[in-house]
Amino acid sequence: MSDTAATKASWDRIPVILRFEEKLKMTETYGFTGAQGFTVLEGQRLLPRDRPSDTVFLFMHPTSTLQLLPMPTALADAGLHVLCAGSRYAKNDSALIMEKVARDLGEYIRHAREVLGYRKVVLIGWSGGGSLSLFYQGQAEQPSITHTPAGDPYDLTQANLPRADGIIFIAAHLSRAETMTEWMDPSVRNELDPDDRNPEFDIYAPDAVHKPPFDAGFVARFRDAQRARNRRITDWALEMLETLKRRDNGEMERAFVVHRTMCDPRWIDPTLDPNGRKPNWTYLGDPRTVNSGPAGLARFTTLRSWLSQWSYDLSNAKGPTNAARIRETPVLQIENEADDAVPATHNPAVRAALATPDKEFVQIKGATHYYLGQPAQLAECIGAVLDWSRRKGFAN
Repeated sequence: MSDTAATKASWDRIPVILRFEEKLKMTETYGFTGAQGFTVLEGQRLLPRDRPSDTVFLFMHPTSTLQLLPMPTALADAGLHVLCAGSRYAKNDSALIMEKVARDLGEYIRHAREVLGYRKVVLIGWSGGGSLSLFYQGQAEQPSITHTPAGDPYDLTQANLPRADGIIFIAAHLSRAETMTEWMDPSVRNELDPDDRNPEFDIYAPDAVHKPPFDAGFVARFRDAQRARNRRITDWALEMLETLKRRDNGEMERAFVVHRTMCDPRWIDPTLDPNGRKPNWTYLGDPRTVNSGPAGLARFTTLRSWLSQWSYDLSNAKGPTNAARIRETPVLQIENEADDAVPATHNPAVRAALATPDKEFVQIKGATHYYLGQPAQLAECIGAVLDWSRRKGFAN
């Protein structure tokens, strides 16, 4: 299969299948992956015809598959070699463990070099892939993790994670844990009954006590209540894991629902952390609808997964913490100025935390999260990627 145009490179989609042995105590995903002692990963290589290259640009998101999105295909159109890598949790993050996703990413980088023959690998961390790229490279440069936040052994210090040669951090948030906490509905008082709500923080109610524009004191109390809710769930998850261990009856995990996770004053008050985003809107649609919809962050999860990817205090994949571990890798950071997913405060926090002296920043004015209907902004972004890549020796 190929996408062609008169002014674009011709390229083919080529399946990439990885398989490695890994003994797990329980099956985490439905199907073959992990159930038979092997982890199987599926990706796609977007390979330009008659354009050899020693560099591949690797996209990976913890749970999404990215091969059909505008950015990877636009880079292939520009003649770059692209690898879109799916984790073992592709399209299902209910049991996702970030430490295992990092291992998956390392396997793709190793495959790109040892099997596909690329000399250089550049990570493109788009959206949720941004914090994953920081987490991965931080552990590749300075490995430290030997256990997951649930206490399960998973030793990244012995995984021999190969370093990427560069990182492009684009339209990306701080981390799953930090972003979801900023979106949690703090009005929820009873996790088993989402209708039991504290009216003080129920900003979507028709008769809401507080309405936009919100004052700074209310926003501060709102943020405190969001973090408190996250911590209550974390405490419960830790307690439940201990209960299951004491029972020792074969039950190792428990699934649960997290209600109402798209409630941020910024969605309905454009004066808060302003950027070019459309008010009363998110990348998933009307925030009032998304707040309780099935596609909400952390909607369906498990004890270990909550601790690894959603816990504000315990997740190892928080962006600024990992950015500070990256000291030797060149980083290009691209912010979409009208991003309707990534809050305007996130990119400055990552930029300030990055320890590498080789870091550059570009802002795309008016660009939304997906560049939907925005060919000019997408072209500007591709131009920034190409310019940086050529100057760093990653593209001709």
